[in-house]
Amino acid sequence: MSPAPTVDVHAHLAVPAVNALIADQPGLRRQQQIDAAALGPASSALNQAQIAEIGPLLTDLDLRLATMDRAGVDIQAVSPMPLPHAWADRALAARIVAATNDGVVAFCDRAPSRLVPIGAVSLQHPDLATTQLVTAIRELGMRGVQISTAAGADVELDHPSLAEFWATAEELGAAILIHPWGCSLGSRLGDYYLFNTVGNPTETALALSRLVFSGLLERHPRLRVWSAHGGGYLPSYVVRADHAWHARSDARTTELPPSALLRRTFVDSLVYTPEQLRHLISVMGAGQVTLGSDYPFDMGVEDPLDRLLAADLDPETITAIRGGNAERLLGPLPAVLT
Repeated sequence: MSPAPTVDVHAHLAVPAVNALIADQPGLRRQQQIDAAALGPASSALNQAQIAEIGPLLTDLDLRLATMDRAGVDIQAVSPMPLPHAWADRALAARIVAATNDGVVAFCDRAPSRLVPIGAVSLQHPDLATTQLVTAIRELGMRGVQISTAAGADVELDHPSLAEFWATAEELGAAILIHPWGCSLGSRLGDYYLFNTVGNPTETALALSRLVFSGLLERHPRLRVWSAHGGGYLPSYVVRADHAWHARSDARTTELPPSALLRRTFVDSLVYTPEQLRHLISVMGAGQVTLGSDYPFDMGVEDPLDRLLAADLDPETITAIRGGNAERLLGPLPAVLT
């Protein structure tokens, strides 16, 4: 019997058709101005140079498969490159998501034994997002969708308007991958790449905290929620949330404490060091951590499997993280051709 496949759940794809679709949109220009203010001039310039350099890695199938082979990765879950489009009106949002999801599926169909598709939805239009989710799962054969850490300005992931979306996600068994883009702290992060190093994990911690404290994970116990970058800061300090839950009536909003509800979600292993990975596993449980590289960005790693093996874990935990948990999150995996 061949060993279970190694699965990288965190990898990205650029869809040129989407870039062409939104290139002249005023909303995109405003978003870029917001991002530039939060990034600061030095990081903005470096990001532009980096995108030009890694562009082929985001679109070329052969380069992707070669990178996977070098890393010992059998299967990759392919998510669209994070592209906030909460500014898009309903008609444009529908076109953006259709182009994104069609592009991801077409790319993955070129190597169906190696790649599984993750789509997009337009959470700023909740009823549209629900329809898009159904289409992605039932018609396009996608395994889930990637969302940001909020649905739009002043609309958090626990907002009542998203109730149908979450209920539908549970019903479909769809994986919902939470991936941040920067942070709402704005220009306070405009130096030293704090936009990413502080902003991304802060946004994820906030999004997960709202899902936890709102009771959403208790109302939908079969939801498959996953978050990037090891769940941001929340797993590192969820004991503080637990303390508030025990000490204050305004924070005791659920039957179970926050740490127990957090352990109903999945995270990736992208926390860089063996010590941090062991801590993440101790908080989340061995059954909730998946392998993740953040391909092909510089804040990712080229050796996610090697880093897992370097953590000196028991064989059962290694097997679960290298692929078993991904199958629980994404559903049955393709048979890898050898």
